[in-house]
Amino acid sequence: ARIDLNLLVHLDVLLREQNVTKAANHLGITQPAMSNGLKRLRNLFNDPLLVRTSDGMAPTELALTLKPQVREILSKVERVVQPERSFDLQSERVFRIMASDYAESTLIPEVLSEVRRQAPLVTLDVLTPSDVSFEDVEQGRVDMAINRFDTLPQSFHSKTIWGDSFSCLMSPENPVLENFDLDAYKGASHIWVSKTGFGVGVGINPQDVQRLGWVDEALNKIGGKRNIRVFTRHYQVAMLLAQQPDLIATLPTRAANLKSESAKLVVKTPPFEIPDFELKMAWSPLLQHNAGHKWLRGVIAEVSEKMR
Repeated sequence: ARIDLNLLVHLDVLLREQNVTKAANHLGITQPAMSNGLKRLRNLFNDPLLVRTSDGMAPTELALTLKPQVREILSKVERVVQPERSFDLQSERVFRIMASDYAESTLIPEVLSEVRRQAPLVTLDVLTPSDVSFEDVEQGRVDMAINRFDTLPQSFHSKTIWGDSFSCLMSPENPVLENFDLDAYKGASHIWVSKTGFGVGVGINPQDVQRLGWVDEALNKIGGKRNIRVFTRHYQVAMLLAQQPDLIATLPTRAANLKSESAKLVVKTPPFEIPDFELKMAWSPLLQHNAGHKWLRGVIAEVSEKMR
């Protein structure tokens, strides 16, 4: 009886914004009212919850533990008090999707076709991984992230879109085609291409095998190393560069197969085993029960199932 459950709403927004003024603006209350709410929360939990640092307000260990629990509680309350609504297919909503170059090349064209068929006034704003941070997705500023992820925040929801293997793309004039074995692969010149996760990328050190990714880690395990001559973060660029007569691009098979009918390129199976990977979509718990977002997730799931 002594607990004001509205304080959980305050706590949810405070932990998301980590700023009293922004949290107050989000809830449409004054800063003193939000400061008073934070004071009451601190008394309730006997913990400062947010402490001031040189980088702004930072959550305490208890606050980090509470964050997903409070969000789950409020999500359940929202489901109880808000009736189920269907998405208006005449909506002019803009959905912002962060997609890797790989996903943008293979999945997004089919998704766009289905979106336009079902909801012709909807707009897709496709962003690159360098445009987006985990915080953007967590706070719902970006509706969806589609990529290969090494890790995701515990609070995120995610779904596997499909699994994929790797293939080699090269010119039909490449001399390694005469006997495309492991020795030929190691002796050739290569194009490295990758961009996973979020945020601005950094320069690559060719000697740092751990950061080069799946292909080079797999080759390293059998005592091999690629002779990488060019690094790119764009699969379409890698495909163009692979037309040169002495370069090999080792790409996800779905991306390589986009060029399977080109007279300028040949698709080959790598002469060693590279573990498959998963393409996933991830989104914020804030959007889990949003009618429009549920529709978009359904479209992506339906399209990817057909493509599988």
